[in-house]
Amino acid sequence: MGLFDFFKKKETLNTEEKESLDKGLEKTKEGFFSKLSRAFVGKSKVDDEVLDELEEILISSDVGVETTVKIIHRIEERVARDKFITTNELDKLLREEIAALLSENKSEDLHNAFQKSSIKPYVIMVVGVNGVGKTTTIGKLASQFHKAGNKVILGAGDTFRAAAVDQLKLWGQRVGIPVIDHGMNTDPASVAYDAVKQAVEQEADVVIIDTAGRLHNKVNLMNELSKIKRVMQKFLPEAPHEVLLVLDGSTGQNAFIQAQEFTKATDVTALAITKLDGTAKGGVVIGISDQFKIPVKYIGVGEKIEDLQVFNKKEFVDSLFKRH
Repeated sequence: MGLFDFFKKKETLNTEEKESLDKGLEKTKEGFFSKLSRAFVGKSKVDDEVLDELEEILISSDVGVETTVKIIHRIEERVARDKFITTNELDKLLREEIAALLSENKSEDLHNAFQKSSIKPYVIMVVGVNGVGKTTTIGKLASQFHKAGNKVILGAGDTFRAAAVDQLKLWGQRVGIPVIDHGMNTDPASVAYDAVKQAVEQEADVVIIDTAGRLHNKVNLMNELSKIKRVMQKFLPEAPHEVLLVLDGSTGQNAFIQAQEFTKATDVTALAITKLDGTAKGGVVIGISDQFKIPVKYIGVGEKIEDLQVFNKKEFVDSLFKRH
């Protein structure tokens, strides 16, 4: 099975993945629907008071103010048009509007970038602050690529943290994938250079480059990421083919801030939102997808390798509104 066949296959979740998604979003669903139930007790129709309550619930679920306002405005239009909508119908209405909002992000074919050509090796540069699960995400991605029959090389470019280098090397040993590392406090660009060079020479399918997660100085961050890109382009002028920003979903609105900073620092092409299983802030996926118009390609809903899932908008909304 080739790299692109793998992603075609993954466009639809299987039964086990759906169950994992449902379990991963449990805390978000519990928080969201318990708030809805309490807010609408004794109320039969959707009026201004109900909409005000819904607005507060969406914001407190970390959907974000701008996206919440957009959702509420759409529901107001539906209520005005249909004249009478009961609170029992609000679930269906809200579900439809969130699904519509997610579909407007021009990323319906989430893995079109992987599928549209036979680029080899496909270079993925991974960015994000420390602690969001960046290195773990790289390890899980690498494992999934490897299991699909692809030759993968990793570059340990987060050279400012010994733990990051060691952790990536452990993933490499665990999965059976070579890791290019120069140790700690070395030039990240030289790591990227060697990783891409080896990937080209060994005819690898995929090379994934880790990068430092420091945000203390945006200018330095921008310069560093630009330098990494430049050295990779010595071997592959179009590299990197993907810049994947990893965000911690459990941080809620802080994930928005991180997304803002990194999208200013580099050309982010894809998002991975991790740790959704440990939080009630899963609404952040909706807000980030809407506000940044950058495709959410992966979500993390558990500890297992397969719990890093390709983000399927329809399955996500179905799971979010599934009640036991």
